[in-house]
Amino acid sequence: MKKSYCPIDTFINVVKGKRKSTIILHLSQGDKRYNELVKLIPDISERMMTKQLKELEADNLINRKIFPEVPPRVEYSLTDLGKEIHPFLKGMFKGGIIFEKMIDSQES
Repeated sequence: MKKSYCPIDTFINVVKGKRKSTIILHLSQGDKRYNELVKLIPDISERMMTKQLKELEADNLINRKIFPEVPPRVEYSLTDLGKEIHPFLKGMFKGGIIFEKMIDSQES
């Protein structure tokens, strides 16, 4: 995580990426295993999903817990920071719906 000139840019730089915001929104509904996230977000490759999860973990937005089982079970959850930014992402989600309605009405 790196500070930008403007706090808005700092926020966007942390959450931008292939489905990072979507991952956070899904984890706000509860802990998820890797395969659950893959099923919830089918338009992302496994390689990209792994990359985004690692970046979110490095930025302290999600926790990764490994259970000592065979085969190993891994669960992802939001950190306190991830929970704190969730309302802002939810607002962006609602804003996206407004824009999608506008686009749909223009295409009709």
